[in-house]
Amino acid sequence: MSQAIASRSLVSLALPRSGTARIAAQALAVVGGTLLLTLAAKTKVVLGPVDLSLQNLAILLIAASFGLRLGVATLLLYLAEGAMGFPVFQSTPEKGIGLAYMVGPTGGYLVGFVVMAAMVGYAADRGWDRNVLKLGAVMFLAQAMLLFLGFAWLSVLIGADGAWQFGVLPFILPDLVKAALAACLVPAGWAALRGLGLGRA
Repeated sequence: MSQAIASRSLVSLALPRSGTARIAAQALAVVGGTLLLTLAAKTKVVLGPVDLSLQNLAILLIAASFGLRLGVATLLLYLAEGAMGFPVFQSTPEKGIGLAYMVGPTGGYLVGFVVMAAMVGYAADRGWDRNVLKLGAVMFLAQAMLLFLGFAWLSVLIGADGAWQFGVLPFILPDLVKAALAACLVPAGWAALRGLGLGRA
């Protein structure tokens, strides 16, 4: 019973219990998640040679709030939208669209988005989204995996030195800050719901 309670994601509290209405609500949540990802991707902070976005923060929050299945489904739909040519990524359409953009320098990070959502969503399904330290640890590991995959693909294109300098180093501190912020926000959401009598620990 306790495992069943812990497996409920934050967003599930707002969804119908069962039936067609629940499926429709889940679909709307996934589509809404892709819209949030697009908005976050387009919110840029220019620092030196790279642009930083709020996309990682959005992915962490979506995965922790949606859980594994809905979180990964959201990221897969987001990538599918990009593959079909919709300008949903950070530097589209100015730096290309569709599959041509996706196999470029950001290709490893795009794959990493799905991995990151899976890691955080899996932890959330096991109740770790209620605990700042547990959720933070998973989010830091997920961010590290994202940077590793981005680095690995970028190394193929521009070499390891360039990949480290332009694809990893500028993002380490901002990504740590985003993970820490997300790790605080989601448990705070659960705490607020418990205070209203709507959520269970």
